[in-house]
Amino acid sequence: MEAPPVSVMPVTGGTINMMEYLLQGSVLDQALESLLHRLRGLCDNMEPEIFADHELVYLLKGQQGNPFLLRARRSLSHPAAPWHLRYLGQPEVGDKSRHALVRNCVDVAASHSLPDFLNEMGFRMDHEFVAKGHIFRRGALKVVVSKLSRVLVPGNTENTEPLSLSSLVELSVLAPAGQDTVSEDMRSFAEQLKPLVHLEKIDPKRHM
Repeated sequence: MEAPPVSVMPVTGGTINMMEYLLQGSVLDQALESLLHRLRGLCDNMEPEIFADHELVYLLKGQQGNPFLLRARRSLSHPAAPWHLRYLGQPEVGDKSRHALVRNCVDVAASHSLPDFLNEMGFRMDHEFVAKGHIFRRGALKVVVSKLSRVLVPGNTENTEPLSLSSLVELSVLAPAGQDTVSEDMRSFAEQLKPLVHLEKIDPKRHM
């Protein structure tokens, strides 16, 4: 059986084949409003972008090594918007003094047949979740504050439960390889969010 056709295009803004510089942390629910208030004062957009997304994580198991992982995400608040397909590479070992985690990031927009296409290509969905929250921007810096919920019934995004009593906070920059000075800007910005949230260079392999 042939895989259904799927159209794929780079995301606006030239985010294909870029490096993602990342710091992560979490904020307890009772401190969330205080953090959002501080971000409104620090960022360019006083009123953040609100989002509600459904993300599915697909794996393709090979003969050797780690499985190949892709992330497919769709907007729940804008159902007609394109899906997004994202590949995140392994974190670079690089300079230990670098303040942020660095990994290759490929992000493309795709048509709504993306899940069927991935299944036909041999990928299998590993897990899915719903993320709802706020996006702040300050120049090239992006801060995403999201509440993650597990999907209790596969495919039913109305039937969820929170994963924890906190929200995930991610500070990131997309830049060409070698732009390590951005990690210093990220460190300086992260300092201004303490003690509400402590953003750190976290190895995702420790949390898989």
